[in-house]
Amino acid sequence: MTSGTEPAKQGRWFSVLAIVLAVAGTLTLGGCENFDTTDTAPAPKGRQTATDINDPNRQTIFGLGGILGGENRDKEQGTAGGIGVNSFLWRASLDTLAFMPLTSADPFGGVIITDWYSPPETPGERFKLTVYILDRRLRADGLKVSVFRQVRDQGDSGWVDSATSEETSVSLENAILTRARQLRIDQIGE
Repeated sequence: MTSGTEPAKQGRWFSVLAIVLAVAGTLTLGGCENFDTTDTAPAPKGRQTATDINDPNRQTIFGLGGILGGENRDKEQGTAGGIGVNSFLWRASLDTLAFMPLTSADPFGGVIITDWYSPPETPGERFKLTVYILDRRLRADGLKVSVFRQVRDQGDSGWVDSATSEETSVSLENAILTRARQLRIDQIGE
């Protein structure tokens, strides 16, 4: 048999426990009052420190040239539009390869991949290109073009990989660079 006082003891026990926890919490938080939170040690090399939120030159995604648009600070470098690569090289690559169907175009990674294209004058061969834009600046070494070629096999095996000359890649790179320079000159003239 249980007596009626057992639930009352249990209720008192919880009340005492709640009071003890409240007092311990108050003392713990009160002890933090004089704690100095400023960090006087220098940041390790290669690690950035926090920027001042009131600094007008700090970069944010909502600032100039961010996701909301506006005038870009990097306009002279050709990185306008919020893409991660040189915009002149990007647009020149798309202009130069406009006759080929695109499979993928990633402006942030700077990769353009075309689908297979067969020239009308040589239906027995087809080409596929991959363009890599490697730099945010308009430079000759900021561009790499890979050319893949296949020829139709006389049998029933379909398309067979074939080698391409280095001249093909270089001539495409030169065509893209020439168009990029032209776009840059046109922008300066505006």
